[in-house]
Amino acid sequence: MTPPEDWIRPANLDAARAAQREIATRAEAEDRLPDAPFLVAGVDCAGAARGAPDRVRAMAVLLSAEARSRPLATGLAEGEPAFPYIPGFLGFREIPFVLEAVRGLPQRPDLILVDGHGVSHPRGCGIATHLGVVLDLPTIGVAKSILVGRVEGELGMEAGSTAPLVWKGRRIATALRSKRGVQPLFVSTGHRVSQESAVRSVLAWCAGYRLPEPTRLADRLAGEARRAIEGRAGLFGGELFPG
Repeated sequence: MTPPEDWIRPANLDAARAAQREIATRAEAEDRLPDAPFLVAGVDCAGAARGAPDRVRAMAVLLSAEARSRPLATGLAEGEPAFPYIPGFLGFREIPFVLEAVRGLPQRPDLILVDGHGVSHPRGCGIATHLGVVLDLPTIGVAKSILVGRVEGELGMEAGSTAPLVWKGRRIATALRSKRGVQPLFVSTGHRVSQESAVRSVLAWCAGYRLPEPTRLADRLAGEARRAIEGRAGLFGGELFPG
């Protein structure tokens, strides 16, 4: 389906709020993805440096299960966001560029890991849910901080330790210690992925780092793209992954 314009570029805050609530009703929390996704994408956005004009740069990285540390392809989109910076509505600043970056990939991924929240959002529509419903693809939110809710119980220090993130009496995400001793990630259903599968998938794609490989590489490349565009580094002048 073609998403309504207010899902991408809402006319005002009321329209954005209504769009989030509508998108949240369409999000699916059951698994509708391959048992072993072969093509997995990671998505991350980088803003402009302090003092620079307001910009958003979205990076999408496509990986395969066979070569998890070497991207098959990347998609980059950047521009001036049309939506202001308002907590809880940050997805509307990023979604036009994220969609362009993902659609720039040569193949449609089986699963997308997104640096941000899924249903762990005041209206159940973080950027991972937003993206998943618009693209009709399985997505997982991999956030570095809590937006709403609190962790219940004790989260162990060992890699793989988990604890529920609960808000208004409902589990909305899982606090996950992806590496021993590091700060936890907050993993949530985006679209067409259950909470249990989301945690398993994130752990399966961790490679000794805090972040799973798809979003770690997307974060790295989004930052490199920002520095290149600002003239501090050359992103496209040579191989990023030689050898």
